[in-house]
Amino acid sequence: MQYQKLLDDFTDMCLRIFGGGLTGVYLHGSLAMGCFNPLKSDIDIIVVVDGEVSGAQKLDFMGGLVKLNEKAPPKGMEVSVVKREYCKPFVYPTPFELHFSNAHLRRYKDGSEDYVRSMKGEDRDLAAHFTVINRYGIALFGEKISDVFGEVPKAAYVDSICLDVENAIEDISEEPVYMILNLCRVLAFLKDGLCLSKARGGEWGISHLPDEYRSVVRRALDCYLSDEEMNPGRESAQGFAEYMTGEIQAHLF
Repeated sequence: MQYQKLLDDFTDMCLRIFGGGLTGVYLHGSLAMGCFNPLKSDIDIIVVVDGEVSGAQKLDFMGGLVKLNEKAPPKGMEVSVVKREYCKPFVYPTPFELHFSNAHLRRYKDGSEDYVRSMKGEDRDLAAHFTVINRYGIALFGEKISDVFGEVPKAAYVDSICLDVENAIEDISEEPVYMILNLCRVLAFLKDGLCLSKARGGEWGISHLPDEYRSVVRRALDCYLSDEEMNPGRESAQGFAEYMTGEIQAHLF
């Protein structure tokens, strides 16, 4: 697997820090779903622990993670640490003990102790992550996925994925590839019950959307799978987002 050494080193770090309290380390996202692009994708991992995580463990974990993140693809690693008790039966919104992504790197470097003290709460995104783990996830270490992760109710999953695109009309000009493909996979689930990656969501859109929107989806998919950047016209991008948002709203009720 791509980045296997990085995944092995990350797992070894988790074992060293959490010891017998480590339930498992689980890969999800594009690397698990077979559509990883090192130029456009991050590495998504959920760490499940049994019991409390101390402040010292969090500091140790973050110090090691930030170093490993330097060896990751440009988008970095996205990692959440979650207690087992919230995974099965599933709790929503899902509490987490610690979270990190490139978006939080500066905040961590500005004050590591404050970061680990405050980076704890509830994350609605975890419903989508757990759903992907249940269907596509890879256990890098620990107990079987079916023993650790309970079923995510449909309502929680829908709320989670819709949260990701709720500002699509405003955001699509800045993040066209991400928004176009995510809108497709949200609608694919609402219409056909399909839990898809961004790439597979784009393929679904090309096959199922009206002809006038297929070219913009095809362009987004081509860019996602390559090193190309997408610069759609503002009216074209917003028109697509408005159409897809309307379709999503129609299938929510």
